[in-house]
Amino acid sequence: MNFTIKNQIEQFKQHNQNRGRLLVSCPDQPGIVSAISQFLFSFDANIIESSQYSTNPEGGIFFIRIEFECPLLKTKENEMVLKFTEIAAKFSMDWRLTPVYKVKKAAIFVSKELHCLLELLWEWQSGDLMSEIALVISNHEEAREVVEGLNIPFYYIPANKEIREQVEEQQLQLLNEYAIDVIVLARYMQILTPKFVEANAKKIINIHHSFLPAFIGARPYERAYERGVKIIGATAHFVTNDLDEGPIIEQDIARVDHRSDVDTLKKLGRTIERSVLARAVKWHIEDRIIVHQNKTIVF
Repeated sequence: MNFTIKNQIEQFKQHNQNRGRLLVSCPDQPGIVSAISQFLFSFDANIIESSQYSTNPEGGIFFIRIEFECPLLKTKENEMVLKFTEIAAKFSMDWRLTPVYKVKKAAIFVSKELHCLLELLWEWQSGDLMSEIALVISNHEEAREVVEGLNIPFYYIPANKEIREQVEEQQLQLLNEYAIDVIVLARYMQILTPKFVEANAKKIINIHHSFLPAFIGARPYERAYERGVKIIGATAHFVTNDLDEGPIIEQDIARVDHRSDVDTLKKLGRTIERSVLARAVKWHIEDRIIVHQNKTIVF
């Protein structure tokens, strides 16, 4: 990591040393917001931003994301977690309390096509993707020069279906060594095993070069062309063991017509892919996503 980016991250940590985020989902019932507000007030915390949603006020699921400022948060963090555990038990909550100064560590997986990787690196260098890109893993050498040029560790690990388990053992060891919080598949053209996915549940974000649920799997642009589509798109989603069917985070589209051949679709699609993936990763590192069943709530 070069000095400029390291300095940006340190400034962000300093600026947000007292900022926290609380994400909650639970059965909807009276008193949830009041209990959370009273909890934060008891620690002298001030609510900066609050967003909430209910699938149904009568018997539905309630979701809320709160961002707050709390004096001396670092010294209060453990006590806050302990106290909120009691509230969570009362309301049957799934919850996550995250200090903002704990910047998330990301690992990027990539193959030959670099447009999504380059977009993420640009956002990272500009300070708009506030994470620590700890390493890049690839089954090809194409990305080495640009990655190492930014002083990011680059690991070339050839992969195919015959050696997939051995490859993933090495990858999992690296992810553990670097204490990775989020894995970004930036056009990493390998299918992950159930063991790998299970070890990183709700931590793997993939970009699929199609507007899911259409054209799941390989060669979506070719199949879109054969079908004569009038729009193409891209989908960022969490990875599950069901191929390209994990919870969708973000999507976008562009219009095409009968003049658009496969190469045109791919060129236009790359622009969509890189912006969709960048938004999804940003929202994840900003703790804006709650997964519910096979859907996401994005605040």
